[in-house]
Amino acid sequence: MTDTTILAGDVRPQPATLPTRPYFSSGPCAKPPGWDAAQLPTESLGRSHRSKIGKSRLATCIDLIREVLEVPATHRIGIVPGSDTGAVEMAMWTMLGARPVTTIAWESFGEGWVTDALKQLKLDPTVIRADYGQLPDLAQVNWDHDVVFTWNGTTSGVRVPDGEWIAADRAGLAIADATSAVFAQDIAWDKCDVVTFSFQKALGGEGAHGVLILGPRAVERLESYTPAWPLPKVFRLTKGGKLVEGVFKGETINTPSMLVVEDTIACLEWGKSIGGLAGMKARADANAAALDRLVQDCDWLGHLATDPASRSNTSVCLTVEGADADIIKRFAKLLEDAGAAYDIAGYRDAPAGLRIWCGATVDAADITALGPWLDWAYAQAKG
Repeated sequence: MTDTTILAGDVRPQPATLPTRPYFSSGPCAKPPGWDAAQLPTESLGRSHRSKIGKSRLATCIDLIREVLEVPATHRIGIVPGSDTGAVEMAMWTMLGARPVTTIAWESFGEGWVTDALKQLKLDPTVIRADYGQLPDLAQVNWDHDVVFTWNGTTSGVRVPDGEWIAADRAGLAIADATSAVFAQDIAWDKCDVVTFSFQKALGGEGAHGVLILGPRAVERLESYTPAWPLPKVFRLTKGGKLVEGVFKGETINTPSMLVVEDTIACLEWGKSIGGLAGMKARADANAAALDRLVQDCDWLGHLATDPASRSNTSVCLTVEGADADIIKRFAKLLEDAGAAYDIAGYRDAPAGLRIWCGATVDAADITALGPWLDWAYAQAKG
């Protein structure tokens, strides 16, 4: 049935077809197609994470992460508290301070790591910045430093194109916040000493838990360096100068949600079923291409990330001609009220615009179906 909205004298019918799954939020993101809570195993629920079944399911989750992400055997994988933020903070608070630090920021989360290094850890880092939509000159990076950066800038839609800019003979550590890159982009595991992410991004999992992946050089740092500042219990990865190996075998630092673990296992199994990492990357690329076709066909939409080589295929950020924060707010509410798209306003610290998640758990057909709704909502919001 066609509805009609009248604003400021403009009469425009709503499009006839809604996206089947209008979930375009950039975190928590859309569940995998066909996901059903009733299908989640329940044997581990209500059980201790230290029980045989609890440890087994946590270990299964870690093993599946390694398999689907193609993480080499040289790297340890641990489930930690506090989502991706907790994982990044854990790396920064336990490893930084041994040598000079460089922080790279081209969007709000990168700026958060700048703030932590500068104001909390008081490390006086070298800061390399770029405006929203741009990538900094990565040739400026001094790899005698420890370097903290976002692989994919979630709030600007700008990513590093590859790992070629990371020195193979680096003296410092490469610490990558990759939460909106994993399962959609290639991570240069040989170039990254620390990689972090959270389940609620490209997997479509639930929040509150982070994943910390450590390469051999990060482990060496942990076992050879003691920070000058106190470490909260949830950050402690060593005991007696040795890595607490249990953290990377499913023996979590604090109590995890076994429901989140079961949900994550289901999401990872879905990823395996579509071809693993290659299949997930292909779906994200197809989704981003579908959205780009909408942008190319529209005279009022544009990409915030102007260079296709560094444009994200997950958190795609769009400019909207003539829009300010109020127009974007109306725009997003119109789409939500119509059931056409949920949570697509740009991040609060970013320039006014839209942010549409294109990770593997989204269907390209739904992005295509969104196009006429964007035109409709734009006309109403401006009116």
